Formats: sequence, C-alpha cells, structure tokens
Amino acid sequence: MCCIVAGSVHDYTLMKDVFTPGSAWFEKVNLWLDLGFLGADKDYQSTQIYLPHKKPRKSKKNPNPTLTPEQKKQNRKQAATRVIVEHAIGGMKFFHCMMHRIRNHLGHFVDYFFSLSAGLWNYKSC
Repeated sequence: MCCIVAGSVHDYTLMKDVFTPGSAWFEKVNLWLDLGFLGADKDYQSTQIYLPHKKPRKSKKNPNPTLTPEQKKQNRKQAATRVIVEHAIGGMKFFHCMMHRIRNHLGHFVDYFFSLSAGLWNYKSC
C-alpha cells in the first residue's frame, strides 16, 4: 500500500485510515504529535502520546486566555524536537521527484523515490 497522498488529506484522518484505532500499532513507541492530531490520545489509548497544550478559548469568564509558563516550556521543548523532523520532510522535497506527480504504473516505484530522497537527505545533512 502506498502512503503518499495529496496534501488536502487531513493528517489525523490519514493516520486513522492507515493505522486502525484500537489495534496495537504504537504500543512500544512514544508518539509526539501536533495539534492536528487532537483526539489521538482517546483513539490510541494503549500508546503514550504527547500532544502540545492548547490555548484555552476566550470567554466571558476567561477574557485573556493564556498558557501557564510550564505549559509554554513543554510546548517549546516538544516543538524543538518536532522541527527536526519537519525540516527533514522539507529537505526531502528538495529532490523534486517527491514534489511532482509520478507517471508510472509500478506501485513500489513511489516507495523507491521516497527511500532514495530520504537517504540522500540524511547523507547530505551528515
């Protein structure tokens, strides 16, 4: 199965399609996710999931919602970890075979492009 999809597909929807909730996909790993994956901790309960703290909504009772300094510190620490991964994904797009439509009927060919781009990016950033 090829897991490269159009950018219009929501990340969490794609995660639920590929990794069925309720099964033991991520039992032995920790997941560091962004706020686009809200609700993952309820769907994947057997997994240790780290989500950033979401700023509370503005209301009459709370006109100036803010996060506590501890929550801000935790969000910064998590963002610093995630930015390395985000830069690697962006770096793989430097190799334009990941950016353009691949007009080939071999399904595994797309996986080869992905692996090649990841390997070249890792080699370049060493």
